[in-house]
Amino acid sequence: MLQNRTIAGLLAAAVLAVWGGSGGKRSEAQDVAAPTAVSERGAALTPAAGGKDAALQGFNGAPEIGGVPPMPPQAVRTQPPGVRVQVVAKGLTIPWALAFARDGRIFFTERPGRVKVMRLGSRPRLYLNLSRVISRGEGGLMGLALHPGFPNPPYLYAMYTFRRGKSAFNRISRFTDRGGRTAGSERVLVDGITAAQFHDGGALAFGPDGMLYAGTGDALNPPIAQDLGSFNGKILRITPEGGVPEDNPFPNSPVWAYGFRNVTGLTWSPQTGELWAASHGPSGEYGLRARDTVYVVRRGGNHGWPLVTGTTSREDIVSPVLYYPENAVPPGGLLFYTGRLLPRYQGDLFMPTLGSTHLQRIVVEDGRRIETIERWWPGRFGRLRAVAQGRDGALYFTTSNRDGRAQRPYSGSDYIYRLLPSR
Repeated sequence: MLQNRTIAGLLAAAVLAVWGGSGGKRSEAQDVAAPTAVSERGAALTPAAGGKDAALQGFNGAPEIGGVPPMPPQAVRTQPPGVRVQVVAKGLTIPWALAFARDGRIFFTERPGRVKVMRLGSRPRLYLNLSRVISRGEGGLMGLALHPGFPNPPYLYAMYTFRRGKSAFNRISRFTDRGGRTAGSERVLVDGITAAQFHDGGALAFGPDGMLYAGTGDALNPPIAQDLGSFNGKILRITPEGGVPEDNPFPNSPVWAYGFRNVTGLTWSPQTGELWAASHGPSGEYGLRARDTVYVVRRGGNHGWPLVTGTTSREDIVSPVLYYPENAVPPGGLLFYTGRLLPRYQGDLFMPTLGSTHLQRIVVEDGRRIETIERWWPGRFGRLRAVAQGRDGALYFTTSNRDGRAQRPYSGSDYIYRLLPSR
């Protein structure tokens, strides 16, 4: 076994042991009874044994330091033209993901384990409380997606962290909407994704092909991102029922692409239909920091981590189209805006950032060429997590200032905002 793999594995095991100990503080959501898992089609998808990628052979524990793809200078916009910001909801606790229903309901997750629902102009109310969720570090209740036909069929999908014995795992489950006010009948679709205090991924989104995509993290064990028998450090692709699509690149596996450190955003280009993914760069591993990345994802492709950071001439590894080697961004979500309400920004890529506290606007030309990068409102709203397009055509984003990682102590609430045309 590689020495570096051993060190990373011991680190991950130590973190999991802390999570699993009986002396830890219970989260506020754990006092409510958990939904019952319903097995409608048999066992959930779980990782297979083995399957390590041949590229890992000979890895000496030091990633290749690649170059930077063509990127223009980043301009700062304290007041972006043509838009105004409106508060949609406040008094929230780490809203992680947003989803919009055709009937006007807005669903969102709060990382301690709550799904809430609201309509514009009304206060959010509790919709689903998952007592199994453990919310520490970057884990908890994360991604949320609605079935493309929602409310017919009435299915919601969520990704969350839970404890099994003395270890922590992430899973993807489906819930059934019950008349608009609550949800239940949990059905676990993907189980056994290793969790850790950091690098849990969490992105969840339906693609134009009607399949459900999920981004995961390396759970503090970088080489696992190269292990095709693991669901960590991957983008997974499953059917809405939890099966493996026949056209997935690896037989009987939900793995769609691999070699990622921590996938937090998924979106599809309106120009090419290609999947784009945002991933966090290292925060000390191998003596490296920053290096956050955005990829145009290749089906079955190896996206490098931890073999390479940045661009590479290796044909067996996908290079990023955006790469930030100097200062950590790091990305929250990722979205190509396609609405008509803000025509000036139609087709642009938006990326909320956490540590660098701004909403990033990226103008993409010819499918992949990065023409313009703008930093909107740096520092004004604090840490930004989710970004989504509403049924009204507005652009929505959330803050993440109560996650314990703000640059200054923060005791206020988190918010949901939306961008509207300026008056």
